[in-house]
Amino acid sequence: MQLIEFNQASTEDAIRFLKHCVQIPSWATDVIAQRPYASIDAVLAVAKQQATTWTWDEIKLALDNHPRIGEKKAQTELSEVEQGFSHREQSAITPDEETQLALIKGNQAYEKKYGHIFLIKAFGLTSEDVLQALKYRLVNDAETEKRIVHHQLAEIALLRLSQELQP
Repeated sequence: MQLIEFNQASTEDAIRFLKHCVQIPSWATDVIAQRPYASIDAVLAVAKQQATTWTWDEIKLALDNHPRIGEKKAQTELSEVEQGFSHREQSAITPDEETQLALIKGNQAYEKKYGHIFLIKAFGLTSEDVLQALKYRLVNDAETEKRIVHHQLAEIALLRLSQELQP
């Protein structure tokens, strides 16, 4: 979407557009409320600042709409746009059978420990990078992990917004 289109879009269309970046309604509402924007950098700055206000409950709901690393389908249906994002973000993750099994086991251990999926901004990471991060993060306490997940989800949302919003 072009910046001018974003600035002029109906609230419903703008929310739908932002929902593809992250499914946190308050974030979309807050970003839209500050339109019009003079530049993409201005949109990204507001989006980044608004991401700091997310509650854990909002983050947890958004996690339910993310596929597991290496998984082709999320717990709920993704839109075609979100499927495209997920595919691009995980494109370097092509694990061999051993790594795939380690990711599955790691995801299961992570979900058992923390009660939600393992989330990482996978863009540009290899399967081995993701597996190493997963192992490292399994030693975190719950509060530390919540902060990391919050940061990772914000990074994913900002990456998606920066990829989709054009000057």
